[in-house]
Amino acid sequence: MSEIFDYKCPNCNASLEFDSASQKMKCPYCESMFEVETLKQMDESLNKTSQPDSFEWENTEKEEWNGTEEDNMSVFVCKFCGGEIISDENTAATACPYCGNNVVLSGRLSGVLKPDYVIPFKFDKKAAKDKLKQYVASKKFAPNTFKSENRLDEIKGLYVPFWLFDSDVDAAVKYSATRVRTWSDSKYEYTETSYFDVFRDGEMSFENIPVDGSSKMPDDLMESIEPFKFDEAVDFQTAYLSGYLADKYDVSMEDSIVRANQRIKASAEDTLKQTVNGYTTVTATSSNINQKSGKSKYAFYPVWILNTTYKGEKYTFAMNGQTGKFIGNLPVSNAKLAALFGGSMVGITAVVFAVGRIFGLL
Repeated sequence: MSEIFDYKCPNCNASLEFDSASQKMKCPYCESMFEVETLKQMDESLNKTSQPDSFEWENTEKEEWNGTEEDNMSVFVCKFCGGEIISDENTAATACPYCGNNVVLSGRLSGVLKPDYVIPFKFDKKAAKDKLKQYVASKKFAPNTFKSENRLDEIKGLYVPFWLFDSDVDAAVKYSATRVRTWSDSKYEYTETSYFDVFRDGEMSFENIPVDGSSKMPDDLMESIEPFKFDEAVDFQTAYLSGYLADKYDVSMEDSIVRANQRIKASAEDTLKQTVNGYTTVTATSSNINQKSGKSKYAFYPVWILNTTYKGEKYTFAMNGQTGKFIGNLPVSNAKLAALFGGSMVGITAVVFAVGRIFGLL
């Protein structure tokens, strides 16, 4: 059973929040400030079960969830106002819908469910709103009315669970390359194409390759706001969650290995390709990426999610809560595209519109 943690201000008994600007716990009412370290003792109950190396974890979900929660929902009582807090089985931090009291459901973060690390938020809600305005203003093909008529439906700071993978690999890639030389005389132009087989191999080490551990968050959305700077991660404490939302992982480490291996393979191949210089074209014809060892960690990374509505359609944006990197899709003004192409065919405009919406580049 999960116990509710709520961090109270010793001066006025209001609910404390983690303040991204000062990196301290702050009371929004009396503005008292407290070091996160001073609240460390409240996390001791989360350390009763030590967390083993990730590659040895087995049957974690089966031990934690035994079907006793109806319809995967849980009900908790707010210690501050007595109101009921309803959450799904993955919620780890939330707020009381009645009084706004920030709570952490400690049982969702104990034992093998307890993260190793957390990267605290560096940008607050106001910064996320400002980034949205800047992002929209920078996209020249967005409709002018979108800037004034889109409605911000929701903005939430969310700690997203990530699995971080370390791996040592032996990599070998064979390439087909060409070198093209051209020249001319008074009568003709000449082109000479030379063909080469190029081989590269090497040993590499990768650290903290992230894989999104939440099925609620699209992987492409999370990967688009990378990188996160792991050197700024700190040992996990529940105090960092106060004032934000958080979910425990619902995609296991074992199920995340496939994606981690794909990312490691792509990174290894890209690293070797960067050493193939002096050719006109380079194409990989075969590769062999062999992992020699590996281990993983579990961490919470900060993400701002913003949802807006424009002409009845919803648009989702995401911001890296540590670096401020911002991405999202926007509608495209057909009139502006038509002006750009000088009245080109509607078919061309439709294709550009589709590409812009898919990749969020316009």
